Amino acid sequence: MSTVAALPPTSPIEATIHKRKRSRSRSPDADDAPPSTRRRSHSPPPRVRLGLPKVDDVDPVRRAEREKQLAARMAAIQLEKASKDAEKSNAKAVSDKQAEFAKLVGSRSGGVYMPPARLRALQAAAGDDKTSPEYQRLSWDALRKSITGIVNRVNVTNIKQIIPELFSENLIRGRGLFARSVMKAQAASLPFTPVFAALVAIINTKLPQVGELVLVRLISQFRRSFKRNDKIVCHSTTTFIAHLVNQAVAPEIIPLQILMLLLERPTDDSIEIAVGFMREVGAFLSENSPKANATVFERFRAVLNEGSISHRVQYMIEVLMQVRKDKYKDNPILPEGLDLVEEDEQITHEILLDEELQVQEGLNIFKFDPTYVENEEKYKAIKAEILGEDSDEDESGSEESEDEDEEAVEEKEGIEDRTETNLVNLRRIIYLTIMNALNYEEAVHKLLKVQVMEGQEIEMTNMIIECCSQERSYSTFYGLIGERFSKLNRVWTDCLEEGFNNYYTTIHRYETNRLRNIGRFFGHLFGTDAISWAVFECVRINEDDTTSSSRIFVKIMMQEMMESMGLKTLAERFKDPEVKRSCTNMFPMDNPKNTRFSINYFTSIGLGVLTEDMREYL
Repeated sequence: MSTVAALPPTSPIEATIHKRKRSRSRSPDADDAPPSTRRRSHSPPPRVRLGLPKVDDVDPVRRAEREKQLAARMAAIQLEKASKDAEKSNAKAVSDKQAEFAKLVGSRSGGVYMPPARLRALQAAAGDDKTSPEYQRLSWDALRKSITGIVNRVNVTNIKQIIPELFSENLIRGRGLFARSVMKAQAASLPFTPVFAALVAIINTKLPQVGELVLVRLISQFRRSFKRNDKIVCHSTTTFIAHLVNQAVAPEIIPLQILMLLLERPTDDSIEIAVGFMREVGAFLSENSPKANATVFERFRAVLNEGSISHRVQYMIEVLMQVRKDKYKDNPILPEGLDLVEEDEQITHEILLDEELQVQEGLNIFKFDPTYVENEEKYKAIKAEILGEDSDEDESGSEESEDEDEEAVEEKEGIEDRTETNLVNLRRIIYLTIMNALNYEEAVHKLLKVQVMEGQEIEMTNMIIECCSQERSYSTFYGLIGERFSKLNRVWTDCLEEGFNNYYTTIHRYETNRLRNIGRFFGHLFGTDAISWAVFECVRINEDDTTSSSRIFVKIMMQEMMESMGLKTLAERFKDPEVKRSCTNMFPMDNPKNTRFSINYFTSIGLGVLTEDMREYL
């Protein structure tokens, strides 16, 4: 009997470990090959069990057929129900979008911010129906932005191109928007008032209701600002009304009523507004209502004599008197390039200042129009009548374009610079040369080296006088420069003589300090015989042809001449026959009134010795 060796006892855990441990089968090349990955097969998808209806029937073939038919009917019912639900959800989404967009456009400020993509989607949803309030609100906003943009772009050069763009918008529906835009633009830029007035005048010829609305709102705004003592609004409004009068949109009675209202109880502000208004409309009144114009200036003269207003405003009235004597050369009735309306086509609205006005503020606000489509079609017909059919223009446009191209090529050959860049550079060089010179001899030497084109010599003398006037007090430095220039060449003498005539004519535009420096400058030139005394022909000493500025100018100039020459020499010089012939207007003997005025004037400035001949005449 063989004996078996006894094994050591093992624990249950160790037995389990030894039981689960398996050796991997390895191939002969297993040491070099990577371990193989084991793929598990995917479990098959679960079968979809459809709850098909069951039919009780003894015949199995017939039962199967009936079950198929019943299943088809139930599927059709389910599809129909699903499609109805989808339509309801889509309709609800569209209505929600329209409601949201209506809420957005109904708010005054446009509502809260909305991303552009979402806003476009809402606009597309609301813009399908042209009769809907949402679509009309969209078109109203687009009309407002378009009119405002066109009005803000208008100027003298492009007004003829702007007019067709403006007529292409519905100005009948947006006349309130146009009136508000043009009044707002004019108040923001007063120098462009003639352009806006011409724009309104052109539109007034085709759509009179638009021009009338603008005029009515301007008169209403003037009355409101006058009651509130709003000087700025009052000034801008009267300026616009003045140019509408010049364009024959407003009647001539309106400016007369405004002037009488402003001059009835004169204050500094009312007189200042009246003076500015008169400068704009004075040329028109002097031509069309000379008697009324004379009455207005008599009232101005009475206010000036009363002395109840400040010196600044008194000076403004004196300047207005001088502008009237110059026949409003700087304020023509119709500026160049803005006389665009024929007299036969002008429509003047007879509106008075004190009558009841229909401002129609409701035209500024969007309102739903039930007949929107019909009104748009009507305006299209009006627009076609105003602008004409484009077909004829297109046929002739190709033929005209070739001619215009040939003319453009010819015009480019002789280009003229109207920006005056070279003139500005010349003035800068002259100014810097004068300011950097140590004495007058160095200044003259350097100025003679400046290249001045033929015909621009007067710019040299004008810059010398302007630099002199800008000093705080008069400097003989400038007088010596002018004297040296005059004695170097006759060309400079002629320029200085012409400059004296120009400055004396426009001396009322300068303040007292500049006026004093210019007077002493010319007094130095006359005292040193740098320029001829024959230029005194333009000086007229009488009550009608002088202003306070011109009298101060002559006084300072004569006193400078007296200091330079001496009173005795000055008196003998004025008795010279040639000088006496040139100074007949300074010492008038044609009218006792003028003679007496001249005697009193020269006696008051300490030159009574010059009035002996006039005293003998009296």
